[in-house]
Order: sequence, then C-alpha cells, then structure tokens
Amino acid sequence: MPHAPVSVVVIHRNRADAIERTVASFANQTVPTQIIVVDNGSEVPAVGALPALIGDAELVRTGSNLGFGPGGNVGIRRWLRYHDTTWLAIAPHDALPETDTLERMLDELAERPSVGMASADVGDGRVPVIDPFLGTIDTEPTVDEGFEPSGYPHGTLMLVRRQCIEEVGLFDERYFAYCEESELALRAKAQGWSCGLIRGAIVRNPGMSSSIERVAYLQLRNTLLMLREHFGRRQAWFRIGVALVQIPLGTVHPPARGLHWSPAGRLKAVRDYLRGRFGPPPDDVLV
Repeated sequence: MPHAPVSVVVIHRNRADAIERTVASFANQTVPTQIIVVDNGSEVPAVGALPALIGDAELVRTGSNLGFGPGGNVGIRRWLRYHDTTWLAIAPHDALPETDTLERMLDELAERPSVGMASADVGDGRVPVIDPFLGTIDTEPTVDEGFEPSGYPHGTLMLVRRQCIEEVGLFDERYFAYCEESELALRAKAQGWSCGLIRGAIVRNPGMSSSIERVAYLQLRNTLLMLREHFGRRQAWFRIGVALVQIPLGTVHPPARGLHWSPAGRLKAVRDYLRGRFGPPPDDVLV
C-alpha cells in the first residue's frame, strides 16, 4: 500500500557543498516528500547559491544562526501551518538517507500509533537511551532489523508525528543545539508517547561543522540542564562530578573515541550551567 507524503525539514547553515546532495536524497525517496529548507543565516556565497541548489524545495531564511533546535522550530511551525502530512522528518544539511529509508520507517510505524517519534539507523550498531545520572548514552541493540524501542530519536534523521508535536510542543530553544531531541522525547514520554529506532533504515552523516570545543560545551551544558529539569538537581550535580573527574583523567589519557573531547569546552559548560546561561554559546567558546 502506497504511503502518504512525508514533509521534511532540512536545517542548513554554510554548507552549499552538502545541501544539494541532502535535498536530492530526500526528493528521491520511495515515498513522496515535501521539503522545507530552513537556512540559519548562511553567509555569502552559501546563501546566494541556495535557490539553485535546492530546486523545488521551500526555502525559509531565518536571517541569523538560531541553532539546530530553534531553526528546526521554524520549520516545524511552517509544517503545522501549511502542510497536512502526518509525519515530519527533521535532518541537518549533510544527512544522506538511502532511497528507501523513509519508506522503511513508515512501514514499521504504520501499526504503532503510540510512537510519537523515531529515528533512522546511523549504522553504529547502538541504541540511544537516556540515563538519569549521565544523560544521553547508548546501549546494545536487541533486534537486527525493524523497530527497536529507544530513549530518544537520533538527530541525524528523526520522524515526528503531528499529533505528538501538537500535544507536547516544539524543541526547547534554550538548548540551541545538542540534546534538544532527547529533551523533547522526555516530554513526549511524560504524555504517553513512545520512541523508537528503525534498524535497517539507513542514514549517513559524513561530517561535523562545529569545533570540538563547541560540541563538547553544548553537549555537557545541555545535558546538565536536561538532567536537572527532568530528573532532579542531585542527578545534575552527580554529572558535574563525573565531568570534573573526567577532565584531568582525559587530559592525560584522552578517550579512544573522544571525538568531542575538550577539557576547555567542558569547564565552560559547567561554568555556564551554574550561571544559568543557555541558548547560543558565548564568544569564548571556539566556533
């Protein structure tokens, strides 16, 4: 049975080299798509090249770098107002889903009305979950193919159901980027919605456009905010303790998988969390 169209929000900033392939990947899905590109204040020449690169996709310009979550909200609001689709896919400018990724996801979700959001398979063989004391972590998978319950949707490609968003609300814009999808999943769970990962619905995410310090800063600062508001201050203080212990240990022996390892970023994250400073990173965090 053919699937109804899926709306897609692609959040873009300064990646004219990637956005054309990403939009084409969503336009060429085996299910029909309606694509919205939200440009988060790209600089010249990226901003000038966009109309030619995205073809028939809708283009919404924010005028400044709002961050992934707030930029996503611009697209979500447009979807809710102008589209009548049940599902919205949200992805960054360099996400590359395989041709049948959305169809595989919809097939698994068709008989699961309680699932409010789901993510594609990034190919890491892990399941994203939320630990009350550590934040977002991953665990071993329990299935080789198809639907698997998860704690939150991976931001490389997530599907959100219209009814879920209407009941739960949009991304919390204090997060700017990182952890906004896990925080949204916690709010959805509190209202009875579940989340899953569709094993075998593949999406690739080739690169990272922010500095390691900036990513480390946002991940830890936002994790602390999420833990405090959803689990309690004790859990947030525990996570601060873990971070402070890890900093000197990691400086001597950096983690083997420490792609986002930055002692400076982590220290600044703890500082700003304690100050109550959220939203865009401050100027002393490397871009």
